[in-house]
Amino acid sequence: MVSEHASPLAALGGVDAGGQNVHVAELSLALARRGHDVTVYTRRDDAALPDRVRTHPRLEVVHVTAGPVGTVPKDMLLPYMGELAEGIVEDWGEDAPDIVHGHFWMSGLAALDAARQSRSAGRPVQVVQTFHALGTVKRRHQGVEDTSPSERLMLEAMVGRSADRIVATCSDEVFELKAMGVPGSRVSIAPCGVDLELFSPRGPVEERGRAHRIVSVGRLVPRKGMDIAIRAMRDLAALGRDDVELVIVGGSGTSALEDDPEAQRLRTLAAELGVGDRVVLRGQVSRAEMPAVLRSADAVVCAPWYEPFGIVPLEAMACGVPVIAAAVGGLVDTVVDGKTGLHVPPRDPGAVAAAIAEMVSDPAWATELGGNGYRRVKARYSWSRIAADTEKAYQTALAAAAPAQQATARRSAARRLESTGGRAL
Repeated sequence: MVSEHASPLAALGGVDAGGQNVHVAELSLALARRGHDVTVYTRRDDAALPDRVRTHPRLEVVHVTAGPVGTVPKDMLLPYMGELAEGIVEDWGEDAPDIVHGHFWMSGLAALDAARQSRSAGRPVQVVQTFHALGTVKRRHQGVEDTSPSERLMLEAMVGRSADRIVATCSDEVFELKAMGVPGSRVSIAPCGVDLELFSPRGPVEERGRAHRIVSVGRLVPRKGMDIAIRAMRDLAALGRDDVELVIVGGSGTSALEDDPEAQRLRTLAAELGVGDRVVLRGQVSRAEMPAVLRSADAVVCAPWYEPFGIVPLEAMACGVPVIAAAVGGLVDTVVDGKTGLHVPPRDPGAVAAAIAEMVSDPAWATELGGNGYRRVKARYSWSRIAADTEKAYQTALAAAAPAQQATARRSAARRLESTGGRAL
């Protein structure tokens, strides 16, 4: 696995630490439990980090020095992908893996570079790629606010067309990939998963501050739509519901939120809208504490502008909590409208408020939605199921490569015979 900015060991909730970290960590562990030897390569961002961290008998994380040894925003990491690839190849030595799986487009560049170097040394490696987010979609929604490198769209398309297999996380992504020139025949779908031992309907429930609670979880960046949830609180009050609190989880630790521009923007907005007393910014919450927070909610609101997949809805459903989700990206796949939650139009606070009002006004129905959600994730989104789906993609990539590798071996043998006058070596 190559995950240049999203270490499976990183704390979640920061600007560049979120769903991808969870995905890489959980998928790697699930594959290791299935008997695969897995190494995750990520960039060293702290001099105190050890070179290697073994988290399972078959799984270790390797920190590769690529660029400054310190925190670098992910959108500024492109110049260091060559160094990352070199570090990966050096670590492989003579023992190259069967598969190198890139996570995010820049990791794909490093994975392709490492595979090319290995192949040139006679050690074939197949490249599988998961994008987690696509630059074309980000540019479409963020426009001039998109901070991605200018080369992203061109290089991302090249990664998609060059990888031996693409693992998309939702059906919407498949259409985007086809528009980038990636043949559908080289795309598999394996969504994100959820830890069903940690997230379940049973367990501690955090105490509420009001009669009803809505929770939103995610990185504190504008595209996650936390401001939409806050605006919905004002519209909810206009509907006569002022007994609902909104708890926003994400960002740095609670004390550090004072220095977080997005946190301050959200607090200011809540005060201006007259709902400051009903909006709580909790900051970062540990994974161990998160289930209790989710179980305390009447519903979890996920209102991003766009969302490549979204792990939070799965975690909420695993806790038996219904989800109010913007009908975008992977949320259309995971949340079944009217069955496990409600879909709302993107960037529509009024629709979010109406959905919240429905949930809190009919708790029996909300409980039914939550139960349906739990059964859905248990059947479809366990990490063992996702690992099995990913394993099938690996097998497909290896099977497609076998004839070409056999032909290469035959050509090499023929050249050896020719160089020795037809005598076998």
